[in-house]
Amino acid sequence: MPSEPTPRVLPESGRPAGELLAELARLKTADLPVRGGQVTAYVYDTGRAEIHDLASRAYLEMLEVNGLDPTAFPSIVALERQVLGAVTERLGGGSGIFTSGGTESIMLAVKAARDARPIEGRPQIVVPVTVHPAFHKAAHYLGMDIVSVPVDTTTYRADAKAMASAMTSRTVLVVASAPSYPHGVIDPVTDIAAAAAEAGVLCHVDACVGGWMLPWLRESGRAVPPFDLSVPGVTSLSCDLHKYGYAPKGASVILFRDESLRRHAYFASAEWPGYTVINSTVQSSKTAGPLGAAWATMMAIGAQGYRDLASGAMQAAERLMAGVADIPGLRVLGTPDAPLVAVASDDPQLDVFVIADEARARGWFFQPQLSYEGSPANVHFTLTGVSLAGVEALLQALNESAKAARDAGPTEVPAELTDALATLDLEDLDDEGFAGLLGSVGVGLGDGGQPEMAVVNAILNALPPSTREELLVRFLSALYSGHV
Repeated sequence: MPSEPTPRVLPESGRPAGELLAELARLKTADLPVRGGQVTAYVYDTGRAEIHDLASRAYLEMLEVNGLDPTAFPSIVALERQVLGAVTERLGGGSGIFTSGGTESIMLAVKAARDARPIEGRPQIVVPVTVHPAFHKAAHYLGMDIVSVPVDTTTYRADAKAMASAMTSRTVLVVASAPSYPHGVIDPVTDIAAAAAEAGVLCHVDACVGGWMLPWLRESGRAVPPFDLSVPGVTSLSCDLHKYGYAPKGASVILFRDESLRRHAYFASAEWPGYTVINSTVQSSKTAGPLGAAWATMMAIGAQGYRDLASGAMQAAERLMAGVADIPGLRVLGTPDAPLVAVASDDPQLDVFVIADEARARGWFFQPQLSYEGSPANVHFTLTGVSLAGVEALLQALNESAKAARDAGPTEVPAELTDALATLDLEDLDDEGFAGLLGSVGVGLGDGGQPEMAVVNAILNALPPSTREELLVRFLSALYSGHV
């Protein structure tokens, strides 16, 4: 039976501005809230409305400025120099590039490492299993191999000796996290960088999540191990400003110890009859809005403001960890060095995926994380500047959600279902067929446009990572195709 024709979306005559803005507001009604601290992932809130409003105005001021050509728009050079100057001052010097986010920063770090020291064969990147998937993505895009090394399953920190043993003649980059996102712990950067230097290999520190948090914790008197470009052997570092820098999304930096290494991140092409192309990032044409907003945010908050925000976020994390200890069946994984806390269950009758759904029903978002390489399934909390004021409410929601989850019992996934999914040939299904498969096993979207995530996560958790990836790709495709 032929499918219905796609309705015309673009109007013949333009629609009124007020009508369009009203539709945007309507479409956002099912979105998670970006302010207030009840969403413990994805968004970073200072709790200071005037800062976010300023960033929005600065973003709009630079919205139509094109970052493609800094000679045509010298304002972007002036702003980027100031932003990078502030970051290098706190993170051990070097020189850098302003990027659209952590993934782009990591992509450039990996490209620079590959191009700076060419080898025969496919280059390798040695990473701990807790490293962000952006490194796997970079390796995939850039024709490289990932060598994943297990971490200590008590501390969840990388094992420097195991990392050193994993290096080969094809290794062009070794990575440490400061901290790793899943558990909020800092890898032994000094030891990993020393091993890399001894082997003549470049070393990157992924400080995307912690790079603009850890320096302020240190300046506030907390013990923070060395992690930045001041550490011998560290050759590059990524730091997101749209995380604990509290800038709007689209703001990160990649720093390099040597300018020569930074130049290997660039791309230039004169092999066509048009304008000469020189790019410092993966993107060519791009709005300067995120740069303007990041600059305004940083200048408005200032050093003391960042110290206060960092201290408040860490205090909230410590209060959360203390509160978790009072909830039967729950425990914190590892000992976080930054305000990122992973909470797992030791009770088979207390399902963390059900906890997450129960929290969602109470107006909170707790981020589920699947089990992997010794790390059990858990719910993850990113605490920000706004969290200290609301941490008691967060704990109450967690407590109530845990009690409700215990009463509901764990999500049961039939073994025959996971066996069938693990052996299913997904190439035989189009997006509509895959959506039908989801519906047949009870996975669909509720009235609010959100999938029943406890079921989804329980199924994914029972499958090997490669199958998880295949199913997630198919789900995303079906979602955007309109079949889910």
